[in-house]
Amino acid sequence: MKAARSCVTEIRQRGQLTIPKNIREASRLEEGQEVSIIPLGDSILVTPKRLELDEARRQIRTIIRATGLAADDVLAGLEEERAALFEELYGKKTAR
Repeated sequence: MKAARSCVTEIRQRGQLTIPKNIREASRLEEGQEVSIIPLGDSILVTPKRLELDEARRQIRTIIRATGLAADDVLAGLEEERAALFEELYGKKTAR
């Protein structure tokens, strides 16, 4: 991500905050995208909303139930998937 310089902006009457275009572009924030606002002492951190762990667990559980697979079946295929992804990204592993 290209670094963007800090800037000053104001909070509007209804609590709206405008994030300047150069910061939105550098952070790849788009109109309508949800963000998380995290209080840090007397500051705040605004970050693109990420899938919360509990929500991720619910979605994984739903997918496993829908496919009829047991959790052990899913985990058994994990090592193969990791190896395939590694090879796709970095090429075949070489022996040392």
